[in-house]
Amino acid sequence: MNLIRPVSDLRNNFAEISKTVHETAQPVFLTKNGYGNMVVLSMEAFQNMQFESEVYFQLLEAEREAEYTNTRYSSKDVLSSMKEAIGG
Repeated sequence: MNLIRPVSDLRNNFAEISKTVHETAQPVFLTKNGYGNMVVLSMEAFQNMQFESEVYFQLLEAEREAEYTNTRYSSKDVLSSMKEAIGG
């Protein structure tokens, strides 16, 4: 369930909002004059969201590439390429 608070709570209850976003790893939506204004999120939750978004777009790109080529790679080929890329 979304936690929605007035933007004034950011100033008046910063510690409480900070505790909430860190404990729940969920965003707090802030409103101004009854309309959505901003979102507060812990750094860890934000980094996780960025990572998941990056992985999603890489998978989407791979699916698009697969539609336009008949080249397929075995798991051995992929593992070998990964080891080579990290210097192993």
